[in-house]
Amino acid sequence: MNRTTLSPQNLAIHFACGFLAVLLFHQAAIFILNVLGMIPNGPYQTRPIPPFGVPAFLNQAFWGGVWGLVYALVRARIPAALPVALAGFLFGVVGPTFFGWFVLAPMRGQPMASGFQIPNMMRGILINGSYGLGLALIVLMADRFLRRPEPQPLPDA
Repeated sequence: MNRTTLSPQNLAIHFACGFLAVLLFHQAAIFILNVLGMIPNGPYQTRPIPPFGVPAFLNQAFWGGVWGLVYALVRARIPAALPVALAGFLFGVVGPTFFGWFVLAPMRGQPMASGFQIPNMMRGILINGSYGLGLALIVLMADRFLRRPEPQPLPDA
């Protein structure tokens, strides 16, 4: 899979990687924070989300897939010198976290940036940063395991 190719197959792979990153990394961060007593609810919440009534964790995984598409678009612009894990973590912090703080929260009538309360802000950073880390690592694995040989030109007759 080429970093700069935005083929339907590449986009589908990035969506799947984002979906999986929520299920494996985002929810793991929620589990850890819950066990440490830093958040009240555990992972894999099944509370139905309107309008279709899907479980909350599947709704989050869907949006993780959408953020995987965004990652596909910005991936080629990430400096190669930046370690993949750090780049992914920063993507999770800057993309989903800032979007949630400054776009979604006001739309929902909630205070921006968790009311600028540092403990609440740090939880969002850790959860979404974990998602971004997982996304980058899963995409890296997909690059290695789904790599197909480049098409070769036909020899002249």
